[in-house]
Amino acid sequence: MTRDRTGDTTGRTTAPTTAPAAGRVTVSEPVGADAAQERLRRWRLVLGGDPADGTGHVLSGRDAAMDGALTALYGRGGASRAGRDRAAGLGASAPAVARWLGDIRTYFPSSVVQVMQRDAIDRLGLATLLLEPEMLDAVEADVHLVGTLLSLNKAMPDTTKETARAVVRKVVEDLEKRLVTRTRATLSGALDRSARTGRPRPHDIDWNRTIGANLKHYLPEHRTVVPERLVGYGRASRSVKKEIVLCVDQSGSMAASLVYASVFGAVLASMRALDTRLVVFDTAVVDLTDQLDDPVDVLFGTRLGGGTDINRALAYCQSRIARPADTVVVLISDLYEGGIRDEMLKRVAAMQAAGVRFVTLLALSDEGTPTYDRDHAAGLAALGAPAFACTPDLFPEVMAAAIEGRPLPIPDAG
Repeated sequence: MTRDRTGDTTGRTTAPTTAPAAGRVTVSEPVGADAAQERLRRWRLVLGGDPADGTGHVLSGRDAAMDGALTALYGRGGASRAGRDRAAGLGASAPAVARWLGDIRTYFPSSVVQVMQRDAIDRLGLATLLLEPEMLDAVEADVHLVGTLLSLNKAMPDTTKETARAVVRKVVEDLEKRLVTRTRATLSGALDRSARTGRPRPHDIDWNRTIGANLKHYLPEHRTVVPERLVGYGRASRSVKKEIVLCVDQSGSMAASLVYASVFGAVLASMRALDTRLVVFDTAVVDLTDQLDDPVDVLFGTRLGGGTDINRALAYCQSRIARPADTVVVLISDLYEGGIRDEMLKRVAAMQAAGVRFVTLLALSDEGTPTYDRDHAAGLAALGAPAFACTPDLFPEVMAAAIEGRPLPIPDAG
């Protein structure tokens, strides 16, 4: 039996490959008897110690403790759910879970700890234990944990809320450190470039565009271009140049996207050349623009779960647009529409006809390919508003392209 990455077991017996491909030199394995023992040790940890694993290797010390932490989550036993084996090593005991959380933080790197925590919440139904402050103090905070806390927000007792806010704030501050500087730099440049001027100061001249505009004045004998018309970057003024509307689906599947959208919303709102609005929706629409100075307040003002009415949300956003030609609307949703599909598409087409730049993000997260409504995505693509998933690192480039009116940097679907 083998233990796979999700902790499930299969009926296959797997043996390590010992012969390297011809022409290749491997340097990562020890040699001789030590190599054989090390391979057995690794396979024993992977396979989980089932009598049929075939290794015959006994773990001790730190290895045994690591194996115990894995078995508590991924081992066999207990009731099954959805046809899969389920662990019974943690149960619903808060002290046992607290010890286990401490163990995995001791034996595994942070990235692995976050995956194991996520699996424990999903596989063992431990979400309710996060309502206890001591549990929140023990966990490794990440975007997915924030999503779980937000889904529990309404059921959270007062004694836990301050601890939960502290956990969420830590994650938000880490994200801001990662994203703020690059976002501001990228969008500031885009805003400057989008405000061209025909009478630039010398250091504001856009030489590439100036040369392109004056190629007909090329003098071959002097091998030079006479710049009769200068093209330059406009200086950012104190007046608002662009309006940004972030329209974010707050259904449960969009939790990570909502966290990132809140952080980006706060960054955009801090830029004087942008007028930023943040709208979240399920079957109702909530405008959180007045809370954009603090992403934590934004997140605790959301309500994860419920239905979805994209058409209603877009109708609200459309009603708040004052200058369509200077507005970018970013819809962040998996497009599972519970409202009127045709009306949603008509509304997008009307906004585009008025001059609005419309961007559809199926997800704003570090995850892989999201699940989404392909028919609705195809309908938007037919309107010239392609829908695609976007990582947080790519988001500044997407916004810069939208502000400047350039083609969007859509990731390769392959």
